Formats: sequence, C-alpha cells, structure tokens
Amino acid sequence: MNKILFLQNKELLNASPWKIIAMEGLMIFIICLMISVSGAYAEDDVVSLVEQQRVELEKKEEVIKIEMARLKTLKDEINLDIEKYTELLKQIDKSLEKAQETGNKRLKHVAKAYEAMQPEDAATRLAGLDRKTAVQILLKMNSKKAGMVIGNMEAKKATTLTKDIARLKK
Repeated sequence: MNKILFLQNKELLNASPWKIIAMEGLMIFIICLMISVSGAYAEDDVVSLVEQQRVELEKKEEVIKIEMARLKTLKDEINLDIEKYTELLKQIDKSLEKAQETGNKRLKHVAKAYEAMQPEDAATRLAGLDRKTAVQILLKMNSKKAGMVIGNMEAKKATTLTKDIARLKK
C-alpha cells in the first residue's frame, strides 16, 4: 500500500501543473458529491427533528397555557377569600369593641357602686373577689376612693392588688 502511494506521489511529482489541478478538482468534486448525498440524508433528518421539536413545543405551550389559566383561577379564588375574611375580621373587631365598651360600662357602673360604699365595706367585698376583677374595679374607681378601700384591706391582700395594679399600668 505504501508502495502504491509512493508511486502515485512520484507520478504527481512528475505530472504537469494542469494535471495536478485537474486531479485536485476531481477530488474536490468527489468530496462535494459525497457531502451533498450525505447532506441530503442529514437534511431530511434535521427537518424531521425540527418538526418533532416544534410539535413538542406546541404541546408544552398548551400545557403551560392550561396551567396558567388554572393558576389565575386559583389566584382569583384566593383574592375573593381574602376579601371575605378581611370583611369578617372587621366585623369581629367591631363586635369585640362593642363587647369591650359594654364590659367597660358595666365595670364603671360597678366601680361607682363600690365608690358609694363605705371604704370598710368596699374593702371586705373586693377582698372576696378574684384578683383580676378586684384590680379592674379599683382601676375604674376614683384614685382617692380606691386608696381608702385598699387602706381598709388586710395588708397581704392590699399588697397583692397593688402589685397587680402597678404591673398593669406599665
């Protein structure tokens, strides 16, 4: 094989420039012919592949459109729920305010009743209540009258209620 190449190379060395150019042209023609034949097959494969990818992309695009519509529907539903719950919270806040107002009015009324009592009687009755209620009543009372009531309580109970009042005022 090497001898054949050597002989061909020797012939090329002795060949005229026109013969070399003609041989090069023939080789280029053969290479181009091979490329075009294989290219035709490759081109069909490329077209087929591109078409297949286009179909896949269309399918994916359709799936995305459906998912986006679903997400938009969910978003709209969530926004409606948020509006509904916000309105409910406002109603609850109003109800709580009314309940607190009513509770405060009642507490003020009770505090006035304790203020009208003799300090010794008020002290005895407040001492019998739970600490939270006693503190709330004392806080609603006139400071001077509340002081007189606390002054008529047992020392331990007076100290406890005074500490509770101080904690609440902070």
